[in-house]
Amino acid sequence: MSEKLVSSSTNSDNFLNDDEKNPVITTILSADNEVIQLTEKDADQALKYALAHKDDGYQIDEASNRRILRKIDTFLLPIMCLLYCFQFMDKLTTSYSAILGLRTELHMKGDMYSWTSSCFYLGYLVFEFPASVLLQRFPVAKTVSTFIILWGMILALNAVPQYAGLIALRTILGMLESAVTPAFAIITSQWYKKEEQFLRTSWWFASNGIGTILGSAISYGLYTHQHSYSLPAWKLVFIVTGVLTIFLGFIILFHVPDTPTQAWFLNEEEKVLVVERIRSNQQGFGNKRFKKKQFIEALTDHRTWLFFFFALIGNIPNGGLLGFGTILLNGQFKFSTSKSLLMGMPSGAVEIVGCVLLAWTTRFFKSRMLIAIFATVLSVIAQCLLAFAPTNQGKLAGYYLNSIGPVGFICIISQISSSVAGHTKKITVNSLLLIGYCVGNLIGPQTFVAKEAPDYRSAKITIVVCGFLDLFILIAICISYFLDNKRRDARSGKEEKTDELFENFEFADLTDKENPRFRYAL
Repeated sequence: MSEKLVSSSTNSDNFLNDDEKNPVITTILSADNEVIQLTEKDADQALKYALAHKDDGYQIDEASNRRILRKIDTFLLPIMCLLYCFQFMDKLTTSYSAILGLRTELHMKGDMYSWTSSCFYLGYLVFEFPASVLLQRFPVAKTVSTFIILWGMILALNAVPQYAGLIALRTILGMLESAVTPAFAIITSQWYKKEEQFLRTSWWFASNGIGTILGSAISYGLYTHQHSYSLPAWKLVFIVTGVLTIFLGFIILFHVPDTPTQAWFLNEEEKVLVVERIRSNQQGFGNKRFKKKQFIEALTDHRTWLFFFFALIGNIPNGGLLGFGTILLNGQFKFSTSKSLLMGMPSGAVEIVGCVLLAWTTRFFKSRMLIAIFATVLSVIAQCLLAFAPTNQGKLAGYYLNSIGPVGFICIISQISSSVAGHTKKITVNSLLLIGYCVGNLIGPQTFVAKEAPDYRSAKITIVVCGFLDLFILIAICISYFLDNKRRDARSGKEEKTDELFENFEFADLTDKENPRFRYAL
């Protein structure tokens, strides 16, 4: 490195006490040879807490690390898994309702049903970036819980309207749900070390499988006992899932802290140790200021667009199968209505076991990217079975095994937590990823053309093509990270050993390109 990193730790005692002057803390040379001046307002929220407790003498050892990790998992992970389960049940409600009388009672013809799924993602698409900005400016847990409570109310109201009203409500639902995944990515990066994030992301994302099983069970129970109720079964599906979502929203409001230092279930020492735990991430809790420079960096980083196209292409199959999975079971595979609801359960079980098991193998095989590539290869094989297997048994096996495919998307979400630094850059990349996710899910149902029922051959061929494209993009991301880490390692080996960084440098809210010590998770 041609220029020494300037240390200014002597000024750290006065840090964050003079916002009006906003003095420069230090000047560093970034990983891309750019001179960067850091001011007090640039710093992460974790920095003030770290400075306030720097003389407390708390030490993080392996025993303390394991104890705190167990406590975080116990208090946070179950509620995150439960919420993700419910948000997926919301997506499946139209699929269940479709064979319970929704299409008949609302007089849907042609491709009208496809738009009940596409409009959801249209709302998600429109509101994704505003939702991410709100999560940056306001407390994360309070903001997302407000979205969840409103979302539950709107979901329950889906039982009321005719077709036009249903489309409007599904669009609003998409807008409200757009806060959930970015909020979870932020929470995961706040609480967990880089090497812990892939498995935890897998747990909460794979809870989609629990949603599949639970949603199928609820729908089956309502269908088989529908003569006991005054409302049709398809309306009760919306009402039951909506009320449960509202209840869960209030639990999150009062249970989940906005930052680790506000956690009601941690004592003062444990709060300090949580901050010490995440130093190795080279990131903290976040910064409430929107930084134009980080926003531009996100837009000009080639990996941002690899993420975007990975999400867009990969979710074309997802959107189609979400809306038409139960219809395929009922139509192509010739299962009865009640059996179609039950036969959706195995795909949920495959997702839970497959995704979590593959993520767990990172304890022994350290590369999350290679595991994601392996899972995507398995998914492509499953998609080929679904499209081209000569028997219905083979197609059904492909339908179920395709549920292992989300491992690739889980990996990319965890990479945004681990490998995208700088809070404004993180929310921007996250937003663009989820915009791609929305566009893909919006397109997906449109590939299922009504006149091709019940086989939907064009949709299945589209699924296979998208699987191969996603595999190539994932390999490109892995190669990009590997080469960048090699370049940074080569540069760091040439630096003078006397170079020092200012105290608590990890919490300066630097981007991954600005921070010379940052390394991408492979």
